[in-house]
Amino acid sequence: EVQLVESGGGLVQAGGSLRLSCAASGFSFDDYALGWFRQAPGKEHEGVSCITSRDGSTYYADSVKGRFTISSDNAKNTVYLQMNSLKPEDTAVYYCVVGLCDTTVGWDRYDYWDQGTQVTVSS
Repeated sequence: EVQLVESGGGLVQAGGSLRLSCAASGFSFDDYALGWFRQAPGKEHEGVSCITSRDGSTYYADSVKGRFTISSDNAKNTVYLQMNSLKPEDTAVYYCVVGLCDTTVGWDRYDYWDQGTQVTVSS
């Protein structure tokens, strides 16, 4: 059984930082990528970032490139998303996700995701 336990999120002022973490279990890490997608009210979901366990390569959506950093602790099967210089447009529910991700173009498929955590950035 795939389990994703996410923590972090919350309310922050514009320009501030937050860190999300996601502890994963129940699947073969070599076969999947881990990361996040987000969804804001009334908007399409957006694949934010992913990291592959195979070689640690990463992907970032253009909207977060240079501000967000994804990393992993393979010993703990945990991934982290450090979010800096947050903007009000980053406000969304962030979902930890397992799936297939081409680190040159982004997420191909979401296979498993958690209940999400709210990130709110005030102006």
